[in-house]
Amino acid sequence: MRVEKTIKNSIVAIITNIVSVLIGIIAQAVFLNIMGTEYLGINSLFSNIVSMLGIVELGIGSAIVYHLYKPIAENDIVRIRTLMKFYKKCYSIIAIVILIIGMILLPFIDIFVGEINVDINIYIIFILFIIDSVASYLLTYKRSILYADQRTYIVNLVHIIYLLIMNSMQILILILTRNYVLYLIIKILCRILENIILNIIVNKKYPYLKEKSKENLDKITLLDIKTKIKGLFFHKISSYVVNGTDNIVISVFLGVSSVGIYSNYYMIINALNILINQIFSSIVATVGNLLTEKNQKKNFYVYKNMLFANFWIATFCTISFYCIVQDFIVLWVGEEYLLNKFIIFTIAMVFYLQTMRRTLNSFKEANGIFFEDRYSAVAEAIINLVTSIIFVKVLGMAGVFVGTIISSLYIFIYAYPKYTYSPLFNKTRLEYLKENSKYLIIFLFIGFVTYICTNIIEINMLMIRILYDIIVCLVIPNILMIVIFRKKEEFEYLKNILISIINKFRFKGEKK
Repeated sequence: MRVEKTIKNSIVAIITNIVSVLIGIIAQAVFLNIMGTEYLGINSLFSNIVSMLGIVELGIGSAIVYHLYKPIAENDIVRIRTLMKFYKKCYSIIAIVILIIGMILLPFIDIFVGEINVDINIYIIFILFIIDSVASYLLTYKRSILYADQRTYIVNLVHIIYLLIMNSMQILILILTRNYVLYLIIKILCRILENIILNIIVNKKYPYLKEKSKENLDKITLLDIKTKIKGLFFHKISSYVVNGTDNIVISVFLGVSSVGIYSNYYMIINALNILINQIFSSIVATVGNLLTEKNQKKNFYVYKNMLFANFWIATFCTISFYCIVQDFIVLWVGEEYLLNKFIIFTIAMVFYLQTMRRTLNSFKEANGIFFEDRYSAVAEAIINLVTSIIFVKVLGMAGVFVGTIISSLYIFIYAYPKYTYSPLFNKTRLEYLKENSKYLIIFLFIGFVTYICTNIIEINMLMIRILYDIIVCLVIPNILMIVIFRKKEEFEYLKNILISIINKFRFKGEKK
């Protein structure tokens, strides 16, 4: 049942992400063509600044989902209702706090934007971004039970409908009016509509949630949630600094137009991240359910197989991005929006390192390891921000990503083995480092071979060159992975799962 739910969630996540990427590509091309680079830069910059306010959430969602695993498994309706009541109260407070902090930041927003050449009231625009952020916390708390109950696919299906409606209306507004304010208002209204629809679905699937809970959380659970929130607060800060300050640093040191150019690449990377996040968010609930069995040997067996699948995904996606992205940018928005190859390499390395964190993150979150490594999260944030500012002055935009690479290596080498790998699996740090070093060397080797193959033949026609690169990236990395790992236990495990999925779909097709 666990594997079936994970597969179902993952397949829906892949399909919805592909659709959302296609929608996003079209929408961004229209936005850039009509509004220009500076508007795109402002849009990306404000998105990052507002995401900073998400720190206020403190990781309450992750802590609640962790505590929902057991009562859902035991069908403890009273406890589920009590947890959801507490969650609702927390998110209402968070929405108010975000609104207040946003209004405090409002008078200083021009410092981040700098000089711009477009006729726009940046204060009104920022207020709309704040309202959208507040709307994202209203009525959204009920999603948590879908995540904990391994029904992430429902959230994804509703989200893709939201994206289709929102982007279609936004594109129409831009074509007809070129009005950026209306563009943002549509996003807010669609966000509220998405939350309402999800609430209706949850109420139908879990009708007992409509009944008011008279019970309050017991002191032990409340204390545990508070402890995890304390740890998650540090992780939230770290996550924002590592992933959310790039646009701010680029804007302050290189200008808002540079943010607009980078945002095209970021959109592609973000699309890949969303896909991978959805796959692994589908897995977290499964891992959480697995860890309740307290079987260390079985846990490590699952971890090894997950890590191998994680490595395959990270290697294929990173190499494909690096080999194809430049030609795709030319086709999509034009040659004038290209970044140099060294910048692309640093972006790709950040993506690989961040993607390779997914498996241990899944086990870390599912096991509720939030408080123990809180100071490592702070150290990662400080290392990232300081090194990014130092290197941006020396290397330009690439320096921002070099800082992220350095901070990610710190987490890989120190924090993960100490706080997650060794405690959960009773394995040494040396075993962990050997395992990840092996994967890194193989990734670089496969990447080098694939890149050479994409450049063996000189092709002048852009579409044919992109098609050739896609074929090379589909064939070379996967063949090399099969050759290298064909005799490994992890490869056999992954192969058997894929065969069982194919057979299951074939059986269903024959049955029909």
